[in-house]
Amino acid sequence: MGITEYLLLFGGGLLAGIMNTLAGNGSAITLSLLIFLGLPPNVANATNRIGAMVQTITAVLSVRKTPRTKFMFKETQWFFIPSLIGSTLGAFLAVKIDPGVLEFMIGIIMLLLLATLLNKPKKWLKATNLGSKSKTLLNWFLIFLIGLYGGFLQMGIGIMILSVLVLLMQYSLKDGNIIKLLLAMVFLIPAFFVFLGSGEMQWKPGVALACGQAIGAVIGARYILFLPKANTYVRWLLIVILSISSIVMLQLHTLLFNLFQ
Repeated sequence: MGITEYLLLFGGGLLAGIMNTLAGNGSAITLSLLIFLGLPPNVANATNRIGAMVQTITAVLSVRKTPRTKFMFKETQWFFIPSLIGSTLGAFLAVKIDPGVLEFMIGIIMLLLLATLLNKPKKWLKATNLGSKSKTLLNWFLIFLIGLYGGFLQMGIGIMILSVLVLLMQYSLKDGNIIKLLLAMVFLIPAFFVFLGSGEMQWKPGVALACGQAIGAVIGARYILFLPKANTYVRWLLIVILSISSIVMLQLHTLLFNLFQ
């Protein structure tokens, strides 16, 4: 790769870092860029974890340490175990699961979430209900399933976490985003080391992405996330991301399946 390709990776990583911090699915950009620049999909999937790991750690460290964020980080601890178990299993199964089927299913789920965002915006803009029972067996299992998928592919994991946190556990988008940042980091830790052990990571393009993603994570976590209308901004960002991603996933799931063979 030449300087142009590395600048492209940096720019894509910057945008992905902001997107992942505020909503999710930035991996749709980074993974697509890596494949477009010539990396085999399995190598791109492994290399993508470098930037994602750097980005999630940077985002968690960049969040303003207010009493509210500290409380939300404490709320996250109950989901550490299903996150770690799911992510580890997903990474080990990455070469065996049919990615085409998963992409199609995620595309359908994103369309359903898009319908909710458009038709029932109040569910995404409400304040956190601290009286809601979030620590249930169902929610534990859902986080495990998200971790399983995240260990496998990563793409769309932020939106899935936010959907469970906001729609089922009744956190606000802002509070849900704080929890999501820490959960995303927990998801990535075991998967990162599994892919590191596979020997398929390409460090130069991965570091180029990571530099952009780290800067994007700081911008998103330290500044945009705490704007007065952050909930509204995140909702519209989710609408744009879901609209594009669901169409792409539903149209290209067969192509992705063929590429992963």
